[in-house]
Amino acid sequence: PQGSPVVELNVGGELYTTTVGTLRKLPGSKLAEMFSSSAKTCTDAEGRFFIDRPGTYFGPILDYLRSERLPTHHIPEVYREAQFYEIKPLVKLLEDTPQMFGEQVARKQFLLRVPGYSENLELMVRLARAEAVAARSSAVLVCAVRTEEDAAHCADALRVLEAEKRSVVKFGPWKAAPQVKDLLDCVKMDITAQGYQVYYEQYSERTLRAKYFSYFYTFVFIWW
Repeated sequence: PQGSPVVELNVGGELYTTTVGTLRKLPGSKLAEMFSSSAKTCTDAEGRFFIDRPGTYFGPILDYLRSERLPTHHIPEVYREAQFYEIKPLVKLLEDTPQMFGEQVARKQFLLRVPGYSENLELMVRLARAEAVAARSSAVLVCAVRTEEDAAHCADALRVLEAEKRSVVKFGPWKAAPQVKDLLDCVKMDITAQGYQVYYEQYSERTLRAKYFSYFYTFVFIWW
C-alpha cells in the first residue's frame, strides 16, 4: 500500500520533515485544513511548504501529532501555537498542566474580576511614557482598594490628589480572595511582560495622612 507523502516544511525559517498523514491527523484542525487537497499553499524559494509562524515551537506540535508526547519546555508559547493550529486535544492537555492552570484558571480569572484591569494597565503605560522625556524614570501613582468599604475610606484622599492635579490610576474594588499585594504583583508582572522595567513601593508623601498609605502605591518605570 502507498504510504503518506513526505513533505518538507519551512515554519518561520525553521525546517521540518514530516508526512501529510501526520499533518492531517486531527480532522477539523487548522493544520489539517492547511494541507487538505483544496487548500491554497504557500511555498518558499526551494519549494518547501511555508507557514509564517514561529518555527521554534512547531516541533512540539509535531511531536504531539506523531506520538502524543507533551512538551516540557516553553509551555505558554506551545500553548499559543496549539491554539493557532486548533490542535484542541493538545490545548486541553496543556491547560491542565500546573503552569497553564495557574495562569488561566487562577490568575486570569482573578483579574477578570478586577473592573477595568486591562484599561488601567494601558493608562499606566501612557502616563509613564508621557513623563519620560529627558528623564531616567517615571512614577505613576496607583490606588488599590479591595472592598467597597476601602473605596469609601480613601475617597477623601482621592479628592485631595485630584485637587492637586495628580493623576491616579484606581484599581478595585473586586470580589475575589486575593489581597492588594496580589493585585500589585499582577500589575508588575503584566507590565514587565510588555518589556518595561518597573517596580512598586508604598506611597508615603506628606500630601496624604498616614492612614491612607495602605491604599496608595507608586509604580516606577526605569528608562535607562
